[in-house]
Amino acid sequence: MRRLGLGLSLGLSLIAALVLAAGPRAQAAETVKIGVLKLASSGPVFIAVDKGYFAAAGVTPSLVFFDAAQPVSVATVSGDVDVGVTGLTAGFYNLAGKGALRIIGAQSREEKGYHLIAYLASNRAFDAGLKQLSDFPGHSVGVTQIGSTFHYSLGLLADKLGFPLSRVKIVPLQSMSNEASALKGNQVDAALIPATVALPLVASGGAHLLGWVGDETPWQLGAIFATEHTITARRAALTGFIAAYRRGARDFYNAFLTKGPDGQIKDGSEAPALLAIIAKYTGQSAAQIKRGIPYIDPDAKLLVPDIYHQVAWYQSQGLVDKSVDAKTLVDLSFIEGHDGK
Repeated sequence: MRRLGLGLSLGLSLIAALVLAAGPRAQAAETVKIGVLKLASSGPVFIAVDKGYFAAAGVTPSLVFFDAAQPVSVATVSGDVDVGVTGLTAGFYNLAGKGALRIIGAQSREEKGYHLIAYLASNRAFDAGLKQLSDFPGHSVGVTQIGSTFHYSLGLLADKLGFPLSRVKIVPLQSMSNEASALKGNQVDAALIPATVALPLVASGGAHLLGWVGDETPWQLGAIFATEHTITARRAALTGFIAAYRRGARDFYNAFLTKGPDGQIKDGSEAPALLAIIAKYTGQSAAQIKRGIPYIDPDAKLLVPDIYHQVAWYQSQGLVDKSVDAKTLVDLSFIEGHDGK
């Protein structure tokens, strides 16, 4: 009986040691609901899902799709999603300024030579003389919403070219699909639309391409954000999310954004496979996506000073409360080595 008791004790000790050794692997993966748009700029998320990076980081991803950026912010605050990965809007900054949201990493940005948002002219307006960006004054321009990334991009263009934004009739159309329909139907003279939607419209003869936002006014367009409550209560899950996202972003960068000795962008060996992944989640063809690949920082690092500029611009337009302090909106603790520059 003594031997039996000793054997049983040793057996239980061995089981306990094995359980302790298993550590985090013994714990169930945490589900993280991710708010995204069906755009190439969401590519790192789609890659991380498809290649199992989230699973490897102890996260079960649940994608929730939206047709515009602002609803993602609202859904994040309400708890319908845990993390938002999309463009930064006036509505986002108002919510963040009330202490509801914090930026924890970067998504896409407008960068010279990389094409994300296009300036388009309708056929009727083009035929009537809207041939270049300096012709925008006196015309109607479609955006998704007032205070959207498209609105801000238009504001940057007005500042660069030196015309008052009031000279443009801004028409909020609520979604990118509505923008495309209004432009094709000559209901607006121009619009700002992402490449994955804009290029097929141009190719079909439904509009004219006038230029690209990144070539005119580079800026930090997209970000990763969460509520303060989620950051506090689910920090481990968010840490895993960021780790997986950065792996996806690194793959995205290596496949699509590196430049050769001649300064020209060249595809990496994984480009065809990653295009197929992004196409699966966006519903766009691989060829379509390839024509509109945005710039994404491989380490998910933000252009922090540009965040401050965005807040100041929206405040100048009366779209963000003057009490909002941009310096309180960014949490860089999830990105190792991020110094805020």
